[in-house]
Amino acid sequence: MNTSNNITESEENYWSRIEKSVLAPILTTEMVLGVLGNGLVLIVKIVCKDHYQSLYWLPLLSLTLSDFFCSILVICGSLLAVLSDGQISPWCEVVSLLKFTFITSSIGSVAVLCVQRFMGIPSKGKSAMSIVMAVACVASWCIGAIFGAVPVVYDWIRYDPAEMLCAVFWESSYSDMLVYILCAFSISIFIPLLLILFCSILTYLGFGKECSSQDDLSSITPLLVIVYLFCYAAFAVSELVLLGRLDLSPSPKWLRSLSSVMAYLDCCLNPFIYCTNKGFREAVFILFWKKWRSTSTEPVLTGITTLEI
Repeated sequence: MNTSNNITESEENYWSRIEKSVLAPILTTEMVLGVLGNGLVLIVKIVCKDHYQSLYWLPLLSLTLSDFFCSILVICGSLLAVLSDGQISPWCEVVSLLKFTFITSSIGSVAVLCVQRFMGIPSKGKSAMSIVMAVACVASWCIGAIFGAVPVVYDWIRYDPAEMLCAVFWESSYSDMLVYILCAFSISIFIPLLLILFCSILTYLGFGKECSSQDDLSSITPLLVIVYLFCYAAFAVSELVLLGRLDLSPSPKWLRSLSSVMAYLDCCLNPFIYCTNKGFREAVFILFWKKWRSTSTEPVLTGITTLEI
């Protein structure tokens, strides 16, 4: 019996080492690309904002901030958890709260962007609808923080090696889980998702107000939506599997790992999507050109001497 247990433990340790050798490079790549890519996008949006057209800059800025902080905090936390085989409190609870906050803020930002493009509401200006869109962006962050804090308050947080961070584990009753997930998903996920699909389809069919050209940065919106839905599909399936299990058992380990890796992938892909816009690419080139010109050594005229003939 002891021999059987030893063999089982050795097999688990072997597969744990295999998973670590695969996941660590993937998470490292996603973290580096996410931090550097979104950091560069933020710098371009602040320093070179006059070199490209962006009528709907607020939700795009909110999305970039969400991706940047997710890369530097949540992905980094997952990488450290893989390398150290766990997370300790209170960092465990903080990362769990931040992950849900960033998921909610990102889908909320994409939803606001789709609504603005469909209705033709630019972020610039002091109109009532522009203010409403700004409030909606801020509300997506607040709602995410509220729903992320609920499991922390009720002590539902446990470290999950499959998700590579602390996640919600249900040990009390199915009704508690059902109420929380339905409330969280209907308010912070389902409603923004409906707005994204509804406005995207109508805009594609030509029913939206044409107030932006292909040169505007918002032209990347369809690609943002497609990549977002693709990357978060595994996360949605994982939660649906959990809802279908009355014994409160989590979804399969491979599905939970895939949902985290794919969610992180969205953070590091968005900077490349920004660069598909011609005006934004030119702004990036201008930023590096200014940096190179400022560090290059050129002869400087310091004085003029008059020669008498």
